[in-house]
Amino acid sequence: MMILAALVSWFLVGLFIRVSKARGWGQPVRKDGPQTHLVKEGTPTAGGVAFVLALAAVFFPLYFTGHAGDSRELLLMLAALGMGIIGGLDDFLKVVSRMRGSGKKELLAREKFPLQILVGLIFAYFAAPLASHELLPSFGTVGDIILLTLVMVGSVNAFNFTDGLDGLLGGVAIIVLLPLLALSPVSALLVAVLLGFLWFNAHPARVFMGDMGSHAIGAIAAGAYILYADVWLLPLAAIIPVVAVLSVVIQVVSFKTRGKRVFRMSPIQHHFELSGWPETHVTLRFWVITAVATAAVWWLLGGRP
Repeated sequence: MMILAALVSWFLVGLFIRVSKARGWGQPVRKDGPQTHLVKEGTPTAGGVAFVLALAAVFFPLYFTGHAGDSRELLLMLAALGMGIIGGLDDFLKVVSRMRGSGKKELLAREKFPLQILVGLIFAYFAAPLASHELLPSFGTVGDIILLTLVMVGSVNAFNFTDGLDGLLGGVAIIVLLPLLALSPVSALLVAVLLGFLWFNAHPARVFMGDMGSHAIGAIAAGAYILYADVWLLPLAAIIPVVAVLSVVIQVVSFKTRGKRVFRMSPIQHHFELSGWPETHVTLRFWVITAVATAAVWWLLGGRP
């Protein structure tokens, strides 16, 4: 089924690129960012819509025929779709505002966070009784629900901030999910559809992921670790997304309180680019760091599949 999922994703992403180019759904590039990114102006964005559709198209027939796990997998998939829709709305606003040259450009944080918290809370309510507690004991029902909600919302935003370089987020997500492939069919299918997406997203990218894809990835990564491993192992495996979101927080707090920037640009991957690292070097080195961290998680899980 992973092969089928990868092929469906490859086909839909390729189709999405053709339609996007025909309709002019291109990505604007920040002028204050790395100058090497200026050539990316106009590259189709929101490619995550295609691979999320591929994920759903393969998962639901398998699930309803009894070949895609139990209720935990359905919960995981619904969380991914819920978060993905929020990100998809953001993508839609960006594309429409660019096409029209005016209008609302994106969801504001005060609009996005309540929606993310709502989806995270619904997921946490049903996931708390099912959550794995390999390292630390439960905090009680209410405590677990609050914790899992924060983890879900934090993961979605951390993985979202990790996007921005060709192939970076897709590769990081695949590595993070490797320890769970034999345990979670949704995780395995996500890895497969990301492989189909990376065919076009490898440097130089022919399509960007957008928020629908990054939100769905963050939801599945958080949900899979909560349900099958341990919530406390997620920050270790996802060390790059954690550092990415922390770099944004540090940058904002430093600028607002001291009027100074800590990094040349945030998230941190752009800091390294502006420091002279080629984009491909940043991506590969972040993959390597993620691989080492995920190997440590695998060891902590006892080396099981």
